[in-house]
Amino acid sequence: MRRALSQRRLRLAVVVWAVLVSQVLVYPGLDGLLVVLGAPGELQAGMWFLLAEFGAFVAFAVLWGAVSDALGRRTALVVVGALGGAASYLLLSLLPALGVGFSGALVVRAVGGAFSIGAFSLAITMLMDLSGGNGRNMGAAGIAIGLGAALGSVVGGQLAMIDPFGPIYAGAAVLAAGGLFAGTLEETPTPPTTRPSRGVGQAVNTLRSRPALGVPYAFGFVDRLTAGFFSLVGVFYFGEVFGLDAAGVGIALALFFLPFALLQYPLGSLSDRIGRFVPIVGGSIGYGLAIVGVGLAWRVEVAMGMMVVVGIAGAFVAPATMALVTDLVEPRERGVAMGGFNVFGSLGFLSGFVIGGVVGSATDYLTAFLVVGGLEIAIAVVALPAVRRLASKKSTTSRATDQ
Repeated sequence: MRRALSQRRLRLAVVVWAVLVSQVLVYPGLDGLLVVLGAPGELQAGMWFLLAEFGAFVAFAVLWGAVSDALGRRTALVVVGALGGAASYLLLSLLPALGVGFSGALVVRAVGGAFSIGAFSLAITMLMDLSGGNGRNMGAAGIAIGLGAALGSVVGGQLAMIDPFGPIYAGAAVLAAGGLFAGTLEETPTPPTTRPSRGVGQAVNTLRSRPALGVPYAFGFVDRLTAGFFSLVGVFYFGEVFGLDAAGVGIALALFFLPFALLQYPLGSLSDRIGRFVPIVGGSIGYGLAIVGVGLAWRVEVAMGMMVVVGIAGAFVAPATMALVTDLVEPRERGVAMGGFNVFGSLGFLSGFVIGGVVGSATDYLTAFLVVGGLEIAIAVVALPAVRRLASKKSTTSRATDQ
C-alpha cells in the first residue's frame, strides 16, 4: 500500500515537473526571444511578455479547480491543459513567419497560460488528494517544481545560445509528453460538490467560507512574487551587472532552483513532524535576507553563492505553505483551495514582474532587491501570530493523518 502510494506520488510529480520545465526553459534567453518576436530585448518588454501568461494563470486557476471539483475527476483536465499549452508554444514559434507582431505574441502567451495552469494546478491537487501526509505530498510537488525549474533554466540557457526558439520547441515537446503521460495516471475519485453548476461562484464562496486560507495565500503571494522577480529581474541583473550570457544566466538560476528542489521533500516531511510555524515564518525571514544578499553581492561568485542560500531558505517555506492549504479544507474542496492558492501565487508572480520591472527601471537593481527581500521579511513578521495559531490548531490533526 505504501509502495503504491509512493509510486502514485512520483508519477504525479513527473507531470508537475514537466509543466515547470516547459515554463522555465524560456527565461534564460528571454531577451533574445523578445527581439525575434518583434519587441526590444528590454526589461519592460520582458515584463509584458511574462505578465500575459501569468495574467491568464490568475484568470483561470480557480476555474479549472472548480470544474474538477464539480466533476469529481481531474485526470482528463490535466491532459487537456498540458496539450493545449504545448500547442500554444508551437503557435508562438510560427508568429514571425506569419507576420504577427509582438502584440499577437502576448495574446498567444495568454492563451497558453490559460491551458497550462490547468495542468499545473490540478496535478498538484491530485497530490493533495493522496493520503500519507500533506507535507510529504506537497514536498513531492515542491521537489518537482524545483527540479523542473533547475533543469529548465540550465537547458533553456544552452538552447537559447543555439536558437532563440530552441527553448520554445523544447517546451512544447516536454509539455506534450507530460500531457500524454498524465493520461496514463489512475484517477483518484473525489466526492463531487453538491452544487456543480455554480462554477466559479462556488469557488469564490468556498474561499470566503475559509478565511483562514488567507494566511497561506498571503505567503504564497509573496513567495511567488520573489520567484517572478528573479524570473525577470534576475535574468537582466546577471546579464547586465555581471556580463553573463544566456547559458551563464541559466546556471545562476539553477543554483537557486536545485537546492530548492532537492530539499522540498525532506523539509515538507519535517513540517509534518514539527508543524508549519517554524518552516513558514523562520524560512520566510531567512529567504528575504538571502534575496537582499544577492543584490548586495560585489562579485558574480558571491551572487551565485547567495542564490544557493535563497534556494535553501525557499525550500523551508514552499511545501509547508502548500501543506497548510491542505490542512485547512475538506477533500472535496481541495481543487478550489489549490486553485485559489495558485491564483494568489500567480498574482504574486505578476506583482514580481511589475515591481521588478518598474523599480529596477526607475532606480537600480539593489533597490529592487531590497524592496522584494523586505516584502518577504514583512509578511513573516505581520502574519506570525496567525501562522502560530493555525499551525498549533492543525498540527495534531496532520500528524494523526500521517500515522
